[in-house]
Amino acid sequence: MRIIDTPADWPADEQEALAVQDELRGRVVLDEPGPPPGTGRVTGVDVAYDDERDLVAAAAVVLDAATLAVVEEATAVGRVSFPYVPGLLAFREMPTVLAALGALDGDPGLVVCDGYGRAHPRRFGLAAHLGVLTGLPVMGVAKNPFTFTYEEPAPERGASSPLLADGEEVGRALRTRTGVKPVFVSAGHRVTLDNACAHTLRLTPDFRVPETTRRADALCRRALKEAAGA
Repeated sequence: MRIIDTPADWPADEQEALAVQDELRGRVVLDEPGPPPGTGRVTGVDVAYDDERDLVAAAAVVLDAATLAVVEEATAVGRVSFPYVPGLLAFREMPTVLAALGALDGDPGLVVCDGYGRAHPRRFGLAAHLGVLTGLPVMGVAKNPFTFTYEEPAPERGASSPLLADGEEVGRALRTRTGVKPVFVSAGHRVTLDNACAHTLRLTPDFRVPETTRRADALCRRALKEAAGA
């Protein structure tokens, strides 16, 4: 498996990365609703790391939004492209994620990240960053609330409560399984928060996390294991 190169102009330190975030954040589109749930294609992206070998593997798994059947999948493996800095994690994995998406033959449709969009200290998490770079509608579904506050939603599936940053709603805590810890949904680019929550419920018929994330997580781990073995 070929190890992709980090782009020559990729930010080398925290200050450069912050400047890129500041530049790209103004390009985020939040007034488009995004595709209706259950229509077209929906693609999960996720990454896995091998810190000892300085490798990151990304997977893109395309599902039919109506049936949740796998339509297509692709992987890419690259070098970790940025040091670990909270709030700048997108810079560690973005080149590899873009390579995995670029290896798909068909239209990804809506992209679902295992991470954040607006629910980010500078309102520009991975889902927003990826959306701006690709032009695709992208949303984030995270397993924890990062640094934001929320009230526990009601226990039944579909209940939600605002994820707040200084009184601003940056996402929602959404209960995808009755009596189970919520996930944390945020809009990234070209999709509204309401629609992102509706998609999340459509993508979680059996488990807490979306099928897109579950499938992409398993595939990127497998790709990383193969790359490390090679």
